[in-house]
Amino acid sequence: MANVDIFSLIRSRYNAFTNTEKKVAEYILEHTKDVLYMSITDLADACNVGESSVFRFCKTMNLKGYQEFKIVLAHSISQGEGTPQLSGEITMQDSIEELSSKILTTTVSALTETRNLLNEKDISKAIDYMIAADRIHFFGVGASLMTAMEAKNKFIRITNKTECSLDSHLQIMSAALMTPKDVAVLISYSGSTKDTIDVAKVVKERGAKIISITRFAKSPLTSYSDITLLCGANEGPLQGGSLTAKISQLYLLDLLYVEYFKRSFNESAHNKELTANSVIEKML
Repeated sequence: MANVDIFSLIRSRYNAFTNTEKKVAEYILEHTKDVLYMSITDLADACNVGESSVFRFCKTMNLKGYQEFKIVLAHSISQGEGTPQLSGEITMQDSIEELSSKILTTTVSALTETRNLLNEKDISKAIDYMIAADRIHFFGVGASLMTAMEAKNKFIRITNKTECSLDSHLQIMSAALMTPKDVAVLISYSGSTKDTIDVAKVVKERGAKIISITRFAKSPLTSYSDITLLCGANEGPLQGGSLTAKISQLYLLDLLYVEYFKRSFNESAHNKELTANSVIEKML
């Protein structure tokens, strides 16, 4: 479906749409580039319809779901502009100097927006949950799993109560054994990743606290979250796993790490010395 012109497809099928589907179609045609960076919940709210209506619209277009729709939409926009884009404003014609400048600007903008989106009360409450927890589980799939592993690598230096399972089956089993004394940190840029949402459902049922790190304030994931921390990077549907998004997530995790360290200074400083000494012999 990547080579399909989504705009022509929408117009050709418009008369066969239901009234709800027509609302979605009209909004997409009028706000094309905005939709690229919207979650399914954002689009549903903008059209005053339910998420299920947006999903049915995608199925009517013979697409597997909302994410495939955004991929097709991105391809259609790129074809319409006549200049193939690699990501965002980066094109095939850019020189190395232009690339370095654009990537720097995008990264700085993402970090700045993440900082502006910070809610100090949410950060403080998240740290309260983490310090009081018996165990802290970091969850993510795909590129977000890499970020979850980075979090585990960071926090294991100062506390022995962190976990991160690498397999989706192991993740859901770990979630099933959580208790109200545990905390789950769920990382998902879109907030719409099925495996992560499945974990969130189980964690919620077990009564554990959920801290989500995501781009969208409204998404299927955030409906289960006790605290939502927003990263400011815009990642298009053809940019899955972009480092800019990852850097924004790592910025939030580093903030949590430093504040955790401060509030548990004696224990954290002692543990950091122990873990640092444990790997000294591994270094030349």
